[in-house]
Amino acid sequence: MQTLNLIGAGRVGQTIARLWQSSGRFALQDVLTQSTTSAQSACAFIGAGHPVTQLAQMRAADVWMLAVPDAQIAAVADALAIHAQTRKPVAPVPATMAAISQNADTLASQAAPIVFHCSGAQSSALLAPLSALGWHAASAHCILSFANAQTATQQFPGTACALEGDALAIAALHSAFTAIQARCFEVKSQDKLLYHAGAVFATNFLPVLQSVAEDAWRASGVPADLLPGLRASLLNNAVANITRLGPAGALTGPAARGDLAAITAQAQAVAQWDPQAGAAYEALSGLALRLVKASTEASATAASSH
Repeated sequence: MQTLNLIGAGRVGQTIARLWQSSGRFALQDVLTQSTTSAQSACAFIGAGHPVTQLAQMRAADVWMLAVPDAQIAAVADALAIHAQTRKPVAPVPATMAAISQNADTLASQAAPIVFHCSGAQSSALLAPLSALGWHAASAHCILSFANAQTATQQFPGTACALEGDALAIAALHSAFTAIQARCFEVKSQDKLLYHAGAVFATNFLPVLQSVAEDAWRASGVPADLLPGLRASLLNNAVANITRLGPAGALTGPAARGDLAAITAQAQAVAQWDPQAGAAYEALSGLALRLVKASTEASATAASSH
């Protein structure tokens, strides 16, 4: 069984490592965090691993997962490259794409170490110091809200996972993530920022929009005790409609009706209350109108083809 080292053990690192541990995919070896307490806690949650607080304490491993914040990836890669040079290097094994496809696991165990980070926005280029040593570098980003590691572990099956980087590393990670029921696909390095922005639109902006909505309700006199119910009913219905009908079919409100006068009036009212929210309302209304137009044109094209 291949060995796995984990640097950074927040919610993402703990979730993925626990799934791999429970599935028997890797033998978790060393877990590095900033404190002994957090490292021990991570190992306890994962169910395996030796907690360490210094890179020098980490042993050689087949696979290294860097589950650290984006701003720390480059520095960690630099430090790991220095650390790796104090050990006897593993000579990489040349491999054709056909051979990689046939047996990714065997090739990975024979090749130089695989290292990957978990950033959605950053590419594997941040791991260049390790690539220069012959390591196989990649990035792997799972499109899931890791708000809580326990919950994320339960929700993970079926999660889409974007892979980018070295061909051998991608092949090995595809096998490893598929083993824990992820649905893997590849993203080009130059498209990582746009790809991740899509995830931000889909998840991170939803709480922001809900917060603005509730602030507007409070400002207009909606009783505070009604807000939790409004939040639950509107969000649940919106998600159900989008899931069932798709974005265009679920769209309601002034844009769906093509009511430009209402959009203009509301944009002005929101801007008077909160200029930044007003700008967001105007921009989102423009995108909503574009969605309606595209949907209408698609329906007309479909109708004319019959």
